[in-house]
Amino acid sequence: MNLANMARRLLVEMAADSLGDFLPSLYETARVAALAPALAGHDGRIRHLLAEQRPDGSWSGPGDYAVLPTLSATDALFAELARTGDPEVGHAVHRGLTALWRMLSGPVSLPDTVAVELLVPWLVAELNVRLAALDASPLPGLDAWRGGRTLPCPSGTYPEVLLHLREAVEQGAVLPEKLWHSLEMFGAAAEGLPYVQAGRFGVGCSPAATAAWFGSGASTANPHPAVRYLELVQARHGGPVPVAAPLDVFERAWVLATFTDVGLPVTVPPELVDTLRGALGETGAPGGAGLPTDADDTSTALHALANLGVPSSLDCLWHYRNGDHFSTFADERTPSVTTNAHVLQAFAAQPQPDPRVADAMLGLAAWLRERQHPDGSWTDKWHASPYYATLTCVVALDGFGESREAIGKAVQWVVENQHPNGSWGFWDGTAEETAYAVQILLRAKLNRLDPVMVRAAARGCEYLLGVTGAPCPPLWHDKDLYTPARIIRAETIAALHVALGNPRVAARLSRVRAHDAERTAG
Repeated sequence: MNLANMARRLLVEMAADSLGDFLPSLYETARVAALAPALAGHDGRIRHLLAEQRPDGSWSGPGDYAVLPTLSATDALFAELARTGDPEVGHAVHRGLTALWRMLSGPVSLPDTVAVELLVPWLVAELNVRLAALDASPLPGLDAWRGGRTLPCPSGTYPEVLLHLREAVEQGAVLPEKLWHSLEMFGAAAEGLPYVQAGRFGVGCSPAATAAWFGSGASTANPHPAVRYLELVQARHGGPVPVAAPLDVFERAWVLATFTDVGLPVTVPPELVDTLRGALGETGAPGGAGLPTDADDTSTALHALANLGVPSSLDCLWHYRNGDHFSTFADERTPSVTTNAHVLQAFAAQPQPDPRVADAMLGLAAWLRERQHPDGSWTDKWHASPYYATLTCVVALDGFGESREAIGKAVQWVVENQHPNGSWGFWDGTAEETAYAVQILLRAKLNRLDPVMVRAAARGCEYLLGVTGAPCPPLWHDKDLYTPARIIRAETIAALHVALGNPRVAARLSRVRAHDAERTAG
């Protein structure tokens, strides 16, 4: 396996793709299906929703991660049923409503995904309006839902805040830019808002927000550049749309930071470097056009550029300083562990950090250590799995001698939680989480590599080699869970590169593979 060639091909692909490689989002796909049935790819979106419904009637998941995607998909198919009367769609709606009744009638602990506290009550209300109309306008397959049945709104949401925001919009108030990404939750009030910029990158980097801004105008016949955007983002998967697009800055920053950190011998196409340098402004970089700037993308872009030998000024990062840590963006509800770890990495990557940076680094290292869980892991708002946050924190803290104990606890947590098949995963074993775990074991220089860790890393690599090319489940947080395919490929390549660069791990892996080959031949 030539990992350098694999990395090189990934970089070439990435340089030719201005959107980024992100698998379809159930939430966003359902919103576009509900809002824009006249847009190209509608049949593909409906087929995708029907095909992705789980046996219990829900979508996505696991656990309460299923609430928002199931609300979105059920509402979209409800709209499709009213439009077409298709019995297959009616059956799917009935199953979706049954799943929602079950989920929302019990205790619900919603995940910390983007705007979940507003999107959930909005969609519950939308579905209850549709249910109320069934007595006057029955639909196939939904007789059991007539008679005034309504879905309860779970605790931990803020319907009164949503109502206040919607009333403000209707009275002409200007929404802060960060809410444009979730513009669809304002319903009819979102349509054509004059201060919202709808251009060739859509609205708020979101297909759902873009479709909401157009309302009934989101049709193939409309020549508006933002409709062309919707047609472009749905074409890759034949109708379904990603969680956001474009996310080229996010994708390129993460891939380049990962490859350069582990020393993969690749030549980086200059256009990738230009993208990161061009994205940095006075307040840093956004994940992609249409999104506000944030400390996470800014710090990772700065980190990658410093690794590539073209460091940029850190001045933009200080806009996010918030006492002893950095906020991802203004008015952040909960601080992000991984954002602060990325800021620490960006500072550490600079060739000559000044006293202000050095002081901030010490403070960030202490802040991160304080947020380690007793079992040795970290968790974060941008990812469902603790393996992502733990890798990010371990790598960021590895240069600080006083972090040795914290790193040792993280490594021990990884060793203790390997699955019997060699994988790691918070729910089930995945290639993505296994790649993070292998890197935690092997990139933690402050932690001495012992035989148990060597064996665990080699078994993890065996698993990675056995599932190469298999799709990874969505684990990253936006409005719902999503999969950044190239970033995950990059992490897998990086894990194998680090493993094969370690003589003890490489030797054990070679022996295991030779034994497997002999057994197969026999």
